[in-house]
Amino acid sequence: MAADPRGCGNNTLLSCYEESSRPLAVIVIPCLLTLSTVLVVALIFYSLHKNKERVRSAAANFRNDQRAASMTEAGSGILKAQALLKSWELPEECVIEGLEFWKTGHYGPICKGQLKNRNGSSSAVVVKSLRDNSDQCEVQEFVDWILFHATVCKHENVVQMLFCQTKAQPFSLILDAYSPGNLLSFLWMLRNGESEDPLLHFSERSVFLVARQVAAGLDHLMSDHRLVHGDVAARNILIGPDLSARVAGLGLAFGARNPGSAARRRAAEVPLKWQAPERIMMQLSIDRSDVWSFGILLYELITLGKVDFDQTHISSFGSAPYPELDPQSVLPKLQRSYRMKRPYDCGGPLYDLMRYCWMWSFKDRPAFSAIIKLLDSSLHLAATEAICAPELEVSEYNRQAGLAP
Repeated sequence: MAADPRGCGNNTLLSCYEESSRPLAVIVIPCLLTLSTVLVVALIFYSLHKNKERVRSAAANFRNDQRAASMTEAGSGILKAQALLKSWELPEECVIEGLEFWKTGHYGPICKGQLKNRNGSSSAVVVKSLRDNSDQCEVQEFVDWILFHATVCKHENVVQMLFCQTKAQPFSLILDAYSPGNLLSFLWMLRNGESEDPLLHFSERSVFLVARQVAAGLDHLMSDHRLVHGDVAARNILIGPDLSARVAGLGLAFGARNPGSAARRRAAEVPLKWQAPERIMMQLSIDRSDVWSFGILLYELITLGKVDFDQTHISSFGSAPYPELDPQSVLPKLQRSYRMKRPYDCGGPLYDLMRYCWMWSFKDRPAFSAIIKLLDSSLHLAATEAICAPELEVSEYNRQAGLAP
């Protein structure tokens, strides 16, 4: 058969086209597949990015709405608290003069000054103010803190609130200064012979009188308000004329009543040497935990910071509970039934009460109402000779107590 001079006949035109286009298809088809894959992946990433932006935007809007709602709620709460505190507002006829900065507190500056009335009389006060630039939630917490004092501080053995200022800046809580003031500083003053009253001497009988008042204040907190103090120690007791005493340092009690407040986080700052075992191990803070700490307070009172820890009464002077132990070593020793030994100036009934407060099981410790009765019944047995102790190094006290310098 003669060959077709055109190379391909009509019958073979399609097969010739297919054969000539095969190399082109091998190149084009993979490119199209690759391009489509890239486009699909790009669309997926774009979609994910947009979704992420939407989620982020929604979260930001939620936080803003939540913050706005919180601020609105705080503003409403402040107005309600101000209405309840109306009778406590500083009267126009009273003015605070001679304010001197004392220290920085949790909410802001704490100052000392004189509260003067229009008739010319004056009294020493402590003014706790809210720091500048506080947001509305912080203002709300501070106003709640003032209202807490107005509600709780209605006992002669609890720190006394005099007035407040919530209608003008700066917001302030005004407390009775109570002189000489901090009990721990007072004990140090006695040790160093700096008492301004030459007739005042501090004896075991004095310990009973001060301790009874502290127990009465703590019993008021628990019985009338179901409050655990949380930091019973000489540093949180105020001493006044004729050895009158008031319980102060109510920050942890306020925090327990307001779980969301920053005050509750201060529980971790309480030194281990004053804490009951159940609190160290389980963060369990109950009224009987305060009783354990009250026993440590009794030890602070009778020793004036002096610690005798050998049985022959050869004094080895320290300045805090468990002077021979660092804070982390206290719990293991307590678990092995260790308790501080009877101090030199401590009578049997007082030491028995300490040991009663230091029972391992909180269920075995006395309530404060029972402690008051025990102190009353044993008062006639207390010695009246003045307690003496050598001078104290404050830095050594801070080291032994586990306190920040």
